[in-house]
Amino acid sequence: MSFLESITKQFKKAIKILNLSKDLEERLEKPENVLEFEIEIEKDKKILKFFAWRVQHNSILGPYKGGIRFSEKVSLDEIKALAMLMSLKCSLMNLPFGGGKGGVKFNPKNFSEKEIEEISRKYVRAIYKNIGEDKDVPAPDLGTNEKIMEIMLDEYEKLIGKKSPATFTGKPIEKGGSLLRKEATGFGGGIIILELIKKLNLENPKVAIQGFGNVGIYASLFLFEKGIKIVALSDSLGGIYNPEGINIKEAIEYKKALGYLKDFPGSEEISNDDLLKEDVDILVPAAVENVINLRNAKKVKAKIIVELANGPITEAGERILLKNKKIIVPDILANAGGVTVSYFEWLQNKRNEKWSEEKVYQELEARMKNIFNEVWQFSEKEKTDLRTASYLLSLQRLIKKIRS
Repeated sequence: MSFLESITKQFKKAIKILNLSKDLEERLEKPENVLEFEIEIEKDKKILKFFAWRVQHNSILGPYKGGIRFSEKVSLDEIKALAMLMSLKCSLMNLPFGGGKGGVKFNPKNFSEKEIEEISRKYVRAIYKNIGEDKDVPAPDLGTNEKIMEIMLDEYEKLIGKKSPATFTGKPIEKGGSLLRKEATGFGGGIIILELIKKLNLENPKVAIQGFGNVGIYASLFLFEKGIKIVALSDSLGGIYNPEGINIKEAIEYKKALGYLKDFPGSEEISNDDLLKEDVDILVPAAVENVINLRNAKKVKAKIIVELANGPITEAGERILLKNKKIIVPDILANAGGVTVSYFEWLQNKRNEKWSEEKVYQELEARMKNIFNEVWQFSEKEKTDLRTASYLLSLQRLIKKIRS
């Protein structure tokens, strides 16, 4: 089953409970606009063409919001799935945004900075009439970063002939970016994990985190600094395990110096797949989609799974986990810290304000805790799992807006 099929199946599970008309169901499911185009550049005296997309899922609550990813694995189906998740996430978090997502199919590791800049500017030229601070607000995602957002904003402002910093979020601080934007997804997930630990009265919980990119690094650092024991970590090249706990600050420095976690002092080597089966209290998939599936879900020992990646559990895998009484905090809640601080950045740009790091963190913490507790209470009241509760709350807000 593809990523889009899996997400759509989870979506339809919630839709079925709401018993909506076919028209309303389609409006909530199908994207409003799909922009498909090619980007052409010259490299080594050859003309290269890349498929590119921007999917605008819905604008019921406000301008479309969502990242742009540069990846050789990206596809239109993946972009559609991610745009749908963004619609649900923004609604759940009470943000005045709809869902969007974009992508260019190429591997940025094989291209120079100058070539990536050319691709970034040509991407903006293809979509600039369809974006804007009150129309569609892109951000960084897999394979993109604050520097690329700065380039894209520069190109956009040249094309429209005026300043519009709120059109892109995830920018460098000196170009109107928000403090804590880089850390926000990981910190937001960490806030949720601390709430869960309190709610379930877990004593000295052990945590395993799959993925040590931006999200995994900041989630693990946040938890480590709160005294939580992280016993397993992994990146794309493999993982490390230490039952006594890993010093995250040292692991970050090690990864920065060598580019991988393998052979980190005082740890055992484990595979990414083995990490998912470790005997821990909390498992955090923070890398890519579909890593917990029909093949390995039965072997997951963790009582709690917190989805910091988008769609790391397939629909079939989730059925097995729920049958085995696992608690799953869904991606649209667990990793919503990023879009929440993107919203704060958008607000700061529109109001010409500059928030302190303390204010950004306080606002993030308050929103993450409030929504988590709302989902938890709704889940208990409706006797359903946290994903279905999150989807139902999100969809109800969208439906209310449509009907108002």
